[in-house]
Amino acid sequence: MNLSLQHISVCYDNADGTQLEAVRDVSLEVEGGQAVALIGPSGCGKSTLLRIACGLLTPTSGSVRIGGEELAGPRSATALILQDFGLLPWKTVYKNAELGLRIRGVSKDECKKRTMHALSQVGLADMANRYPKELSGGMQQRLALARALALDVDLLLMDEPLSALDALLRESLQETLLKLWHENRHAHVLVTHSIEEAVYLGQRIVVFSPRPASVAAVIDNPHMGEEGFRTSQAYFECCTEVREALNRVVATDARSEASQEGRLA
Repeated sequence: MNLSLQHISVCYDNADGTQLEAVRDVSLEVEGGQAVALIGPSGCGKSTLLRIACGLLTPTSGSVRIGGEELAGPRSATALILQDFGLLPWKTVYKNAELGLRIRGVSKDECKKRTMHALSQVGLADMANRYPKELSGGMQQRLALARALALDVDLLLMDEPLSALDALLRESLQETLLKLWHENRHAHVLVTHSIEEAVYLGQRIVVFSPRPASVAAVIDNPHMGEEGFRTSQAYFECCTEVREALNRVVATDARSEASQEGRLA
């Protein structure tokens, strides 16, 4: 599986007849089994790119290919996890985890096998008969992850899935994501505002400019996933490199705005 975004641009029509440019000429390659993190200023278009990658949104221009084939809509081997978990409160943990399989018409026996395996992977097998309101925030996020894993995906897209959690719980879930990536070898693309999270979970970190989103920097992170990485010198150095890249992006945008204001004055 190879995800290829080529020269993606997205424009939205405003109510006053003008256009809002959300993404400008973005190209991105994600190889099978690769972990990529996207980071940039709030509202710059990162989430828009995820929706394009999973077939929920069509770009104004450019192409999306997965495995060499043009993406025409949502595909069964791609899963998207959002910040709000998307759980159904009236369904049990098991019923929430199997939902995607049921929608896709998977047999009852196969559903049970894959759902229970996914719940076991995230440590929720013994809570299959509980309801989301009985779970902590971290457990709810693990349930959302189990629902995606049950689909046997080769591409996992995540839009700030851990941002609502406290620091220690967030680190625990990062470990879960890393463990599952090692076990399943799916490709994952993570949108985050956390420099530390981007470095911990991305073999490559793609830094975006303010809206319209364009690629400002791509930083390789070859030691990601190694034992003890979070406390290593390589981790701290990569965090510093990403932070400096983001600072350059913000500084460049500030100078551009000041220049425009000067011309209008």
